[in-house]
Amino acid sequence: MEIVKTLNKALLHKKSDTGKVCLMEIEEFKNMAKTYTRTENSVAVLSDMQHDKSYIFSSKTALRLGLNLADHPAVIDSIWEEEILKKIHPDDRMKKYVHELRFFKFLQSIDPEKRPEYSVLSKIRMNNKNGIYQFVRHRMFYFFSPYNQKLRFALCLYDIDWDQSVVSSRFLIINTVKGEIAIEDKLDYNNILSPREMEVLKYVGEGFTSKEIAVLLSISINTVSRHRQNILEKLKVKNSVSAFNETFEKFI
Repeated sequence: MEIVKTLNKALLHKKSDTGKVCLMEIEEFKNMAKTYTRTENSVAVLSDMQHDKSYIFSSKTALRLGLNLADHPAVIDSIWEEEILKKIHPDDRMKKYVHELRFFKFLQSIDPEKRPEYSVLSKIRMNNKNGIYQFVRHRMFYFFSPYNQKLRFALCLYDIDWDQSVVSSRFLIINTVKGEIAIEDKLDYNNILSPREMEVLKYVGEGFTSKEIAVLLSISINTVSRHRQNILEKLKVKNSVSAFNETFEKFI
C-alpha cells in the first residue's frame, strides 16, 4: 500500500539515523498503555518507532470487537496492528492513514515544546464481534525523544463510542490544553469524484491491479478502466498512481 510505505518512511527510524540513542524507558510507556485499558476499558496499542515493534494491551472492549488477544500485551514486529486495522472500515482506514501523516507533519512544523499539547481524536467505523460496523473513538498521542528529536512512541487508544447515532466518521487534531480543534478532516473528494471512482482510486492507492479491483467491486475490467480514465480526466494527471498521490498530497 503506497500510503503505508510513505508513513513508514516518515515515522520509522534506526538508532544510527542521528548517531544518538534514545534512552526513553519503554516500561514507563507500557505502564501508561496498561493503565488506559484498566481505567477506560480501551484497547491500547503502543508502537516503538525505533524498533518497529508494537505492544497491544487488550480489555473487554477487545472482546466486543472480536479481538482475541491471548497475551497481555500481545507483541508484534511492526508498528501496524493489522488485527485491529483490518476491522476498520476501508474508507476510514485510508483516512486514518492520511490523518496520521498529517498529524506527524503538523507536529514537525511547530515548537517541540508545544507538541505534547496535541493529539488525534477520531470517530471511525469498526467491525464488532457480530460483523456489524459500529463507531469507535480513536485517540492517538505521539512522543518525541528529547535525545535525538525523533518520534519514538505512538500510543493509540480504541474504545466504543457512546454516541452511535452519528452519521459519519470524523478526524480531528485537537489542542488538549486549550480544548480547541486545531485541524479538522479535509478529506472530501466527493465534489470531484463519484463514490465508485473514489473506491477505485482507494484500491489503486493500496496497490491493487485493475483485475483485482474488478473482483473486489464485482464489476468488469472494462468498467474499472473506464473509471480510471474518468479519474485521470477529472484530476488532470497522467496515471492513476499519480492521481492517488496528488490527491493524497493535497490533503496533508
